[in-house]
Amino acid sequence: MRRTVGVRVGNVQIGGGAPVVVQSMTMTDTADAAATAEQCAELAKAGSELVRITVNVPEAANAVPEIRQRLNDQGLVVPLVGDFHYNGHQLLMRHPDCARILDKFRINPGNVGTGDRRDEQFTTICKIARDHGTPIRIGVNGGSLDQDLVTAKMQENTDRNLGRSSEEIINECLVLSALQSTELALEAGLRKDQIVISCKVSQPDNLISVYTDLAARTDQPLHLGLTEAGMGIKGMVWSSAAMGILLNQGIGDTIRVSLTPQPGGDRRNEVTAACELLQSLGLRAFAPSVTACPGCGRTTSSTFQELAERIQAYVRDMMPEWKKDYDGVEEMRLAVMGCVVNGPGESKAANIGISLPGTGEAPLCPVYIDGIHTTTLKGSYEELAEAFRALVDDYVAEHYPRKPARESV
Repeated sequence: MRRTVGVRVGNVQIGGGAPVVVQSMTMTDTADAAATAEQCAELAKAGSELVRITVNVPEAANAVPEIRQRLNDQGLVVPLVGDFHYNGHQLLMRHPDCARILDKFRINPGNVGTGDRRDEQFTTICKIARDHGTPIRIGVNGGSLDQDLVTAKMQENTDRNLGRSSEEIINECLVLSALQSTELALEAGLRKDQIVISCKVSQPDNLISVYTDLAARTDQPLHLGLTEAGMGIKGMVWSSAAMGILLNQGIGDTIRVSLTPQPGGDRRNEVTAACELLQSLGLRAFAPSVTACPGCGRTTSSTFQELAERIQAYVRDMMPEWKKDYDGVEEMRLAVMGCVVNGPGESKAANIGISLPGTGEAPLCPVYIDGIHTTTLKGSYEELAEAFRALVDDYVAEHYPRKPARESV
């Protein structure tokens, strides 16, 4: 079951039976308000329902009001989460506008302070959140875990001859740190419906173990994700392997796929990956899905690949407009197939499907709409792409109810 406690972050509900929420994080210098607002907007339009920004220096804290205003000017109400490490208590005290405007604070209990100052500085942030009615995420990370807690548990393992591995102890410390910090936040005056928890690590098997334990010991909403998933295919596979198992068990109320982008790469890829993960599990629908043939010796032409890529890009580009104007369009299923073996069958199973000819087949492309063969296309790639796109546009307009005008502004 999903967490019973719900936390409201701006216009977004996390936990309490709400759908799993997608979030991302900017990688701009937050002090550059224009660049950060631009990336926030890009991530939000791609499907990120929360956007986290680094707040690490006074210049970054000072930029928060301008970032919010720039987003408001575009009509984007996406909640902003401030990511604090080491000096968050100071920045929030010294920059009240930053504290007032942010929709959520992320606190890392592993680096909020050391010794006796840890609880004091953690509590300071919690009290500021309490006074502003702002929720927090207690974000424990394997790479910045409270070393005093780890040392104490390691010593206990030795003294009592418990025979536990260091990995088991670290995993336990992650959960303990999150639970102890939650109690401290409650003592500081925060309500349960103001606290989200995460315990992130970089190894999928450890993530599964940690969150299975954590979910059994708290009813707070859980933020799910690997700390560092890695680049490209590796990052997507590792994230999907770990989070897919947990999400399928009902564990996880908000997720981030923390991909390392290539230099100059598109940060929105991690948003797309998170949306596709949830859609693949049937938990959310964000955009029409495109089933495409993987290719084989029967499909020596690249036409079906080019058409599938073009159609997928088209529906993603159109989705922001469609979502404003039509109800349910994200549930639409398309198919672009490459030969007669599976082409007609998969095409019939989609709302709109096209079966392109394989090697040696007649140069005809039957199109099926809701399982019925309605037309046959032929011609160049450009002609096929244009005709199929027109069929998609017509289907959207004819099959999905238009929202009232007040919702499409």
